[in-house]
Amino acid sequence: MLIEIRGVQFVNKGAELMLRAIIEKLNDEMPHAEICLQHTKNSPYLKRAEVGAFQKVNLCKNILDLNGLTYFIPASLRRYFKNRFGIVTEADIDVVLDASGFSYGDQWSNLILRQVATMVKRFKHHKKHYVFMPQSLGPFSFDNNKKYAKKAFSNASLVFAREKPSYQHVTELIADPIKIKQAPDFTNLLKPAESAEYVKYQDYIIVIPNSKMLSEKNSNTWWRENYISTLAGLANSALRLGEKVIILNHSGREDDYLCRELKGLLVSPCEIVEPDNAVAVKALIARGKIVISSRFHGCVSALSQAVPCIATGWSHKYQELFKEYSSDDLLLPEKINEQRLNTLFTECLEKHDDRQEKLIKDAFQYQQQSEEMWQLVLSVLR
Repeated sequence: MLIEIRGVQFVNKGAELMLRAIIEKLNDEMPHAEICLQHTKNSPYLKRAEVGAFQKVNLCKNILDLNGLTYFIPASLRRYFKNRFGIVTEADIDVVLDASGFSYGDQWSNLILRQVATMVKRFKHHKKHYVFMPQSLGPFSFDNNKKYAKKAFSNASLVFAREKPSYQHVTELIADPIKIKQAPDFTNLLKPAESAEYVKYQDYIIVIPNSKMLSEKNSNTWWRENYISTLAGLANSALRLGEKVIILNHSGREDDYLCRELKGLLVSPCEIVEPDNAVAVKALIARGKIVISSRFHGCVSALSQAVPCIATGWSHKYQELFKEYSSDDLLLPEKINEQRLNTLFTECLEKHDDRQEKLIKDAFQYQQQSEEMWQLVLSVLR
């Protein structure tokens, strides 16, 4: 069986974390399954080869989709290219696991939805399975987005919305309780090995910036104007209280400038750390005393490992995540002032052990839900 894992990459560590979580589960449950990845600028050949993936040729550009032509290539010729060069086409793929995270909705071009809708329908026609892994979906307010989303979800084998608003956005289009499910972010099952490399960061305050807080994807103009000073305010609160702080670059070049700008605003010298893979990022986060994060999977990695997390967010997925882990009060509101930031951080330190105890219970609950999600996915794969 050949499984394509879509929507993942190696620069954004959240996307890579989803890839690694899927590979780990497949290795445990279906060790003979093969995987393939599509080439993108953030998924270079050597990285794809490193995880044992075949290289999928994509014949789609804008509205022109020629992937359907691959079904007319003789199977013997496709086998030759697969075995000799490691190259596969859509016709070779049996199942797609789509782990896009947050790519389908009004905040993105409807071209993305149009492309995936065409592919999902073609998969169903060829009696193949397309599974939308737990991710944030919607809203779908525009006519074209509604049309393409409905086409995509109705032809998929399973659709997992990551939180209640996403589930509602999908069920407004497709009312199918057998196919449409809600499940939490599944990277909560990925347990990184102990790493001696990060012992030195034990009980540090870990700050994780996100360039999307400054982009037009974030409709809140106050955050776009005050984001960096707010992060700096929190980090400086920690430093003034004698805590040790590091800045974690969670997304490579996307966040590099922001990390360096933040470093320049701190009252004490601070190290910028950039692990080379997503599992190492999660291992580092596990060492933290408190995480201050604007990257969604930075938040997930903290909360699911019982590390209290103070966060800013630019979409509904943050609000829902922090509700799930009983941490609503640590998701910063707009127009928060310096005094309130100082108080919030101090309270988080004082209640650290109580928060950690509650997070352990919440994390176990959502890990159980992720296991249930995987049982449904594996039933399709088998």
